[in-house]
Amino acid sequence: MRKFLKLTKERFRKFAQYWDLLVLLVQRDIKLKYRRSFLGYLWSILTPLLSMAVMAIVFTRIFERSKEVNFPLYLICGNILFSFMRESTTLAMNSVVGSASLLKKTYVPKYIFTLSKVTSCMVNFVLSLGALLIVMVATGEPFRWINFLGLVPILELYVFCVGLGLLLAATTVFFRDLRNIWSVVTLAWMYMTPIFWFMSDKLGDLGVFIRRFNPMYMFIQQFRYFIMGYQTVGIDPSAWVLMLRGAICAVAMLIIGLFTFNRVKNRFILFI
Repeated sequence: MRKFLKLTKERFRKFAQYWDLLVLLVQRDIKLKYRRSFLGYLWSILTPLLSMAVMAIVFTRIFERSKEVNFPLYLICGNILFSFMRESTTLAMNSVVGSASLLKKTYVPKYIFTLSKVTSCMVNFVLSLGALLIVMVATGEPFRWINFLGLVPILELYVFCVGLGLLLAATTVFFRDLRNIWSVVTLAWMYMTPIFWFMSDKLGDLGVFIRRFNPMYMFIQQFRYFIMGYQTVGIDPSAWVLMLRGAICAVAMLIIGLFTFNRVKNRFILFI
């Protein structure tokens, strides 16, 4: 136990040494994303708003249940969280390969590049919360103290994406085809997550699988509970159960990602 604590302390000390580099990398990623953009950071708000508007127009006519809840808010809660996961993991996947020139010239902790990609996406996500506030005001959704607990699933999702990003970054170094496969995986994942549709008992075993094994379901549903202030789908477990499941899933993914990344990081230089 003492050896583990000493090792952990040493790693945190080492991470602190490269904190300024992490900040610089995050700032660089954000500036590059909005470089030569007329509206700049406003796109972080406009993109989820426009996406929500299109989906609301289309799916309000398809799903009867959309008339029973604040459907625009239901949509944007799911959309911004899933978009963050998809964008952060996609960028993290190429973080090590894309930094090959720097890694070959000097020593830098390799995980810094992956962490910076996920963190820069988190900054964009925080900006996109402005779109969520606009929808709440426009639809007359009252603000409650429980809204602040929405930070819990956001933190869980960030930890989950760091772990998944590390796993994908390490794997992509050796299997570049993963970059093409991941876009298909995230597309299927999106349709398997109740972003614009509602969970129902009619789904049977598929519904049970989604509730138990889809991490994005855990994060999105508890976020909706805290933001909308009520249980949006009656068959779901309480938000507190989802909170516990989400925390376990996020920590487990982080451990898997760190273990895999540390196990193969010394071989990166041979393949990048």
